[in-house]
Amino acid sequence: MTDKFDVAVIGAGPAGYVCAIRAAQLGLKTVCIDKWVDDKGKAKLGGTCLNVGCIPSKALLDTSHKFHEAHRGFKAHGISLDNLDIDVPAMIKRKDKVIKQMNMGISGLFKANGVEAALGTAKVLAGKQIEITAEDGSVSVISAENIVIATGSVPIEIPPTPLDNDIIVDSTGALEFSEVPGRLGVIGAGVIGLELGSVWSRLGSKVTVLEAQESFLALADQQIAKESAKIFKKQKLDIRLSARVVGSEIKGNEVEVRYLDTAGEEKTETYDKLIVCVGRRPYTENLFAADAGINLDERGFVFVDDQCRTDVPGVFAIGDVVRGPMLAHKGSEEGVMVAELIAEKVAQVNYELIPSVIYTHPEVAWAGKTEEEVKASGEEYKVGTFPFAAIGRAVAASESDGMVKVIADKATDRVLGVHAVGPCAAELVQQGVIAMEFSASAEDLQLTMFGHPTFGEALHEAALAVDGHAIHMPNRKR
Repeated sequence: MTDKFDVAVIGAGPAGYVCAIRAAQLGLKTVCIDKWVDDKGKAKLGGTCLNVGCIPSKALLDTSHKFHEAHRGFKAHGISLDNLDIDVPAMIKRKDKVIKQMNMGISGLFKANGVEAALGTAKVLAGKQIEITAEDGSVSVISAENIVIATGSVPIEIPPTPLDNDIIVDSTGALEFSEVPGRLGVIGAGVIGLELGSVWSRLGSKVTVLEAQESFLALADQQIAKESAKIFKKQKLDIRLSARVVGSEIKGNEVEVRYLDTAGEEKTETYDKLIVCVGRRPYTENLFAADAGINLDERGFVFVDDQCRTDVPGVFAIGDVVRGPMLAHKGSEEGVMVAELIAEKVAQVNYELIPSVIYTHPEVAWAGKTEEEVKASGEEYKVGTFPFAAIGRAVAASESDGMVKVIADKATDRVLGVHAVGPCAAELVQQGVIAMEFSASAEDLQLTMFGHPTFGEALHEAALAVDGHAIHMPNRKR
């Protein structure tokens, strides 16, 4: 490896590897440094998202959904199966195969685009130099005209539930269970907690989710959140709000968890496994030398401006280590923006339109403003909602739970937010993101032809309902 680069990216997750590829495409000599390796010492590019996050969790969600459909849903279609069983080790093996395939895909993209990969733990020194410590302890130093920090995040641990990585685990450990837990406790009713809880609930676990907050999915539109809560309750997910965990004790092969309920009374629950999913924190420990000049806030996030520049010229930070939601796609867009800025091109990220998705079944997704945010701003607005129960494609597929919601400015008719819980919610909200990116009005969506029968018709009808013009349900009197 040479020791001088135009761009050095630290971290090969969705923010880092995308930044590195785009920088190389723009003709910049680029290296991407990452410490993830497999049991043979080979690079496992992709970061948390690919190795222990987005991709493996979706693999398990897909498998568990197929099992649940076969176990619970096929009878309605006239399909009968006997002696249905789940082979958990086989499921985990498939998940690992998916990860390996994607790892190899990124390695191939690096080679195709001329990105140099360096294995080891990086430390940013003064003068835009980077110290790299390899697995064998050897140390090398490189320099770069531009450095991009993309080291991602790690799960937050809490004192009442210290991990033992067997009975009490974080989100990474929850991807490696060798059998279905009989009783599963999940601390945190956020995206990760709901997704992992859903995986094991579908496979037969009795799942209890303990959430310290009073409201469910506080960042989502609350009409969608309430509808989602009803669906999860119907699926037997026991979600307990205002439940603050205060202690735990492992006894044999189970864990006893103590928490305070809504009345402040201490309750005790016993589980076979406990997953701690209370959020993530930026991974910046020991990343910078004392004289590197990079400023962090009290939570460890790197200070950056709207274009991800740090206080040191030529040093950028992107993804989970900076402000904003910890989402792979947000980091990827920041990676592209930074690569293009380094290449002296005009680039920006629209932070107003970051889609959020919870990959339960049905999915929960949203983008733009919630009704609560619009109301708080004082803007006059109008709302249209439409249930999947009135969509032919959804009913035919036995996927009729949920709804789509469109919020528009009352004066200009511009779409302000699109929210959904139901089948293909992520894809429908993405259509809404495209519409909002082009400053579409509700009328623009109303005049757009949607195929029939499709799930997308729910978005069309919700847009029509904004002005009281929905066709396939009675409109509210205004």
